[in-house]
Amino acid sequence: MSEYKIIDHEYDAIVVGAGGSGLRAAVGLSEAGLKTACISKVFPTRSHTAAAQGGISAALGNMGEDDWRWHMFDTVKGADWLGDQDAIEFLCKEAPQAVVELEKYGVPFSRTEEGKIYQRPFGGMTKNYGNGVVQRTCAAADRTGHAILHTLYGQALKKNTEFFIEYFALDLLMHNGKCHGILAWSLQDGTIHRFRANMTILATGGYGRAYFSATSAHTCTGDGGGMVLRAGLPMQDMEFVQFHPTGIYGAGCLITEGSRGEGGFLVNSEGERFMERYAPSAKDLASRDVVSRSMTIEINEGRGVGKNKDHIYLHLNHLDPKILHERLPGISESAKVFAGVDVTKEPIPVLPTVHYNMGGIPTNYHGEVLTKNDDGSEIIVEGLMSIGEAACVSVHGANRLGSNSLIDLVVFGKAAAIRTAQVVKPNSKHEKIPESETQKSLDRFDKMRNASGGTPTSVLRDQMQRTMQSKCAVFRTDKTLKEGLHEIQQPWEGLKDISVSDKSLVFNTDLVEALEFDNLIRQSMVTVSSAENRKESRGAHSREDYKDRDDQEWMKHTLAWHHDGKVDIKYRDVHSYTLTNDVQYFPPKARVY
Repeated sequence: MSEYKIIDHEYDAIVVGAGGSGLRAAVGLSEAGLKTACISKVFPTRSHTAAAQGGISAALGNMGEDDWRWHMFDTVKGADWLGDQDAIEFLCKEAPQAVVELEKYGVPFSRTEEGKIYQRPFGGMTKNYGNGVVQRTCAAADRTGHAILHTLYGQALKKNTEFFIEYFALDLLMHNGKCHGILAWSLQDGTIHRFRANMTILATGGYGRAYFSATSAHTCTGDGGGMVLRAGLPMQDMEFVQFHPTGIYGAGCLITEGSRGEGGFLVNSEGERFMERYAPSAKDLASRDVVSRSMTIEINEGRGVGKNKDHIYLHLNHLDPKILHERLPGISESAKVFAGVDVTKEPIPVLPTVHYNMGGIPTNYHGEVLTKNDDGSEIIVEGLMSIGEAACVSVHGANRLGSNSLIDLVVFGKAAAIRTAQVVKPNSKHEKIPESETQKSLDRFDKMRNASGGTPTSVLRDQMQRTMQSKCAVFRTDKTLKEGLHEIQQPWEGLKDISVSDKSLVFNTDLVEALEFDNLIRQSMVTVSSAENRKESRGAHSREDYKDRDDQEWMKHTLAWHHDGKVDIKYRDVHSYTLTNDVQYFPPKARVY
């Protein structure tokens, strides 16, 4: 379209997204001597990694004996045995070195009296294969993600990564099954940019904003997942959506699990510490799916607190104010601002809130994106990688353990950079991309920009979010999921009548929200379909009508494609093999918490 000025760029590698995983990949790529661009729709230090509070897990052993094998056991068990054990072994083995690298880059970790990195206990983290609590989560007070993000951005600048800030990624440029780069829209001046690269790394974060109540930033709209689905590639394990047990009631703002790691506990309207009933050993530090379901049961059975008995209290007021000030200053402030609570005197009202997407773009532990051929064989998508919450490696399986997300970002961000340096030579030639690929993306962009229907994006987004919140939540049934399948079609069909009132190209937030909705609704449909299809309960996917985990039938990853409003589902095997013979964990016959 002659109206759009297209500016071409050529790089060895591009990273889409400037959160923790994207920046760690960019640093590694630049260190390897590859010409690297990092493209982000927000300023890098505004990325959602800044919201990560509690810490980053690694078996450093600073606060007592620890072992990467114990970390692996906890992660495999926490994933409800759906995690790929080769990837989990890689993560847990690499974790200590990755944290030490962050320390050398300049992350200001909290310290013990001996000067070592401070580590706190976190849900699901144990010693000696489940026998006792271990302090494994390395912390920078309760602002760990913020500290990591700012440090990595400084390192990326130091290594001469080129940044394209406030650029909205539109679509992948695919040809013959290979990715050749992306098309992006500059919000600053309205120009369209074609980034050609021999490796494209998607680090665009999760899609938490598909739900009505989420701890995710409003920018968490799964842009990478939307691009992948439009390119005819699958998403994996999208039915597994984690609810964090402690979002501030009414606001959704996160209260870190570190608050319970420091000694906080949950109570119901009877003043009972009810987690002692549901998880007698781990109690308030059970894994997030267990705590979220336990809280929901308490509320559903009439033991919630407040006027409407629809939430739970988190007590920190028994802790030493000095501890709260030193180790939990951020959540003390959040509780004051969002709940009007002084944590030294009163409990915090909390409710399970959508927090993390275990599902995402399927990859191996090098970050390379995977898909399936028509004959069922698994293949690597050439020229395309994904890392962070946008990806499904799958180290988190059916349920992520707290503080495993930040270590996921840095370990696989580094791994993607190393693999890219192995397969891409600096200054390699770029294959020509057919103009039809660019035109296809521009046609979609132009159609959305000039949409003159009768329904604002906000109305469609609200329909989608309320459907997801009510029909695909903590507890699921065949009835609610089938209703969800029907209801989620309405906002999808509403795209045909969408209204974008602002036709400009410079900082057009109306158009940005419409494009984000396109990404969200596709992933919402895939999520509901995948959940309805999985006839078992596993991790964060809890079916009232199929209450048991079924390893015989459902020990497999869901792969889901989206084609014009229809979802196709296939499967791939869970990797129960490991990289070495050091460890190997198989699922027990029954759930044990």
